[in-house]
Amino acid sequence: MPLVFAPTGKLLTIVKIVTDDKTKKHLENLGITVGGEISVISGSGKSTICIVKDSRLALDGSLATKIFVVLKQEAV
Repeated sequence: MPLVFAPTGKLLTIVKIVTDDKTKKHLENLGITVGGEISVISGSGKSTICIVKDSRLALDGSLATKIFVVLKQEAV
């Protein structure tokens, strides 16, 4: 599911990032990588606030739709 639709307060695993290489590199620098863990604090249509490696990040809604996650217990 896209990050923008993820439940709040749950530990998630990033499974896919669908964007250009420049944006992927920027997200990697922020700690958002495939296989990494992320948790959503709050979200609205315009932005999603999440925790990545003990840091809070605000992601634009259009970018949050390009980051796909699964619940941690579902990840294999």
